[in-house]
Amino acid sequence: MDRKIFKIKSDFKPEGDQPKAISELLQGLEKGIRKQTLLGATGTGKTFTMANVIASYNKPTLVIAHNKTLAAQLAQEFREFFPDAAVHYFVSYYDYYQPEAYLPITDTYIEKDSQINKEIDRLRHASTQALLMRRDVIIVASVSCIYGLGSPEEYEKVNLKMAIGMEIGRVPLMKKLIEIHFERTNADINPGTFRSIGQKIEVMPISETFVYQIEFLGNKVSRIAKVDPVSSLVLKEEENIYLFPAKHFITEEGQKNRALKLIRAELNQQLKKFEKEGKLLEAERIKRRTNYDLAMIREVGYCSGIENYSRHLSGKAEGEPPETLLSYFKKDFLTIIDESHVTLPQLRGMYAGDASRKKTLVEFGFRLPSAKDNRPLKYPEFEERIGQVIYTSATPADEERKESGRIVEQIIRPTGLIDPEVIVRPVSAEVNSGNPYPGQVQDFIAEAERTIKKGFRVLTTTLTKRMAEDLSVYLKDKGIKAEYLHSEVKTIERIQILTQLRKGEIDILVGVNLLREGLDLPEVALIGILDADKEGFLRSNTSLVQTIGRAARNVEGKVILYADHMTGSMEYAISETNRRRAIQMAYNKKNRITPKTIIKKIKDITEELEDKHEKTVRAEIGLDVELFRKTMSREKKYGKTKSKLSDQEWNDLIYEKIIKMKEKEMSRAVKELDFETAAILRDEIIVLKEKTERENK
Repeated sequence: MDRKIFKIKSDFKPEGDQPKAISELLQGLEKGIRKQTLLGATGTGKTFTMANVIASYNKPTLVIAHNKTLAAQLAQEFREFFPDAAVHYFVSYYDYYQPEAYLPITDTYIEKDSQINKEIDRLRHASTQALLMRRDVIIVASVSCIYGLGSPEEYEKVNLKMAIGMEIGRVPLMKKLIEIHFERTNADINPGTFRSIGQKIEVMPISETFVYQIEFLGNKVSRIAKVDPVSSLVLKEEENIYLFPAKHFITEEGQKNRALKLIRAELNQQLKKFEKEGKLLEAERIKRRTNYDLAMIREVGYCSGIENYSRHLSGKAEGEPPETLLSYFKKDFLTIIDESHVTLPQLRGMYAGDASRKKTLVEFGFRLPSAKDNRPLKYPEFEERIGQVIYTSATPADEERKESGRIVEQIIRPTGLIDPEVIVRPVSAEVNSGNPYPGQVQDFIAEAERTIKKGFRVLTTTLTKRMAEDLSVYLKDKGIKAEYLHSEVKTIERIQILTQLRKGEIDILVGVNLLREGLDLPEVALIGILDADKEGFLRSNTSLVQTIGRAARNVEGKVILYADHMTGSMEYAISETNRRRAIQMAYNKKNRITPKTIIKKIKDITEELEDKHEKTVRAEIGLDVELFRKTMSREKKYGKTKSKLSDQEWNDLIYEKIIKMKEKEMSRAVKELDFETAAILRDEIIVLKEKTERENK
């Protein structure tokens, strides 16, 4: 047994039926039960339960969530529980992704198009590096964890260890950095880049936001300093450091040369096949594309879409599974599949969709057959690579129930909160009745306004993205602070919108199906489910129970199902909610518990995902405010003024002086065509003005 590697920190202790759930799950793990399910009602503290299981089980842990927003929330929660451990966030680094594809019917080739979020890429590298260097690791990942990533052996093998006194010259070090895909720059330094200044090299690790300054005396390293890139302050003097590659796909020179020969041989074989079949266009297409890629790999060690040659570059056999994030874990680790009723179908379905697309690309000469091995894991391959598993869900599907050797139920909330009251009201307006009914939208607005007046927030779910957008516009026209949320809203933007809802900057959030699993919103006291009788995926048993659960963290929680007739899914959801309410109310009565709304700090992972520009703006403002406060306090002409002003008025005067100074600097930067500096100054002015308005409200 390892030494105790996880130490949980919390102001709370397990309560309600959490202790029983923790004990039963740990017993199951110790008995070697391969799969277990934690059937935890919404708001019962499933994450806290799992944190206690992780702490006691004492093994590295992979937590898989079905979307980036939920993964971000879980990562933040686990960081709070384990501040001394390495808790990392591993999701797809694409803000926008259009996979390469070919549509034979219309003869349309769609080139791969993507926009990489560099901050998320940095966090992916931080995840893999942590797994290679320590045991107290929790990785919260999306299903991107089953996609090809590059060999952990090669990734670890080529890392650079730098130490004081090490014999290496400045130029040889730059060559080594380029070999592991760092880029040289003369401008601002970013993760995965370096620059040379005199007898000093500055390099920013791909997984960090600080800079290492490596100084040389002749051909020896004389000093290594960890430096803040904005203020240039030395954070720490280092004796030695490790620099991991800037890309996950790494191949040593010998294997690269072997791979080039294998790719060339496969190309020749494919050309003969196409020529034999009379596919001259396809032959010319694959010849031109592959030769270009070969030249790029030979000259710079990389090409766009290099992952399509991963079988040859890694030395794997045809059909052999790719290396993934799972490959970076040691054999003995715990896997938690959060909201398993949604996450498992995603894991099962990834391979088939990818295989169909690749098959077409190969048939029409856009890719070599080996590109088929650049793929996600098949579900059986995924299962082979993980150890013991705990599924968590408020509504486990039949698969989890059948596969689990143990199902542990967690219904009681530590706060005493019970499942919300569920009310059914008509969709259609009733104008001619004795009590005219305005219809679902107007009734919902009236209920929402009453809830907002009490200081709470409101959610509503629609059936389509268009309806969500239209309804949010309609609500805004009514003077209500509303916003919509659906799959086309960018990852980081989604998290920010949810934070704004919690802070009260938004009162009503309109969504489609993104307001269900795992979102922890204790300020929400009302949910309106529009068109609840439209049976289907968005109004299924699972969807309705999960959506109802979003109102279970508030003592005044209430859900209105708008329907003109009762469906089977509605009957199930209402029955299950009432069953849980009965258990919870009986427990509260027995233990004399008065329910209370969950109080939770408003914090999100976007603070960590700010890009360098945002960090620069924030840092510069902080430095300027501190400097002006000290300088103005010392000057005689402001000394008397300060004594006559309130603290807020004094702050306003400081902000006013800084804004005027920055406006002059911005004008000067524009005249000198220094638009990068001008952009930073512009955003500093905006932030300062917003700060002034906010503090004077």
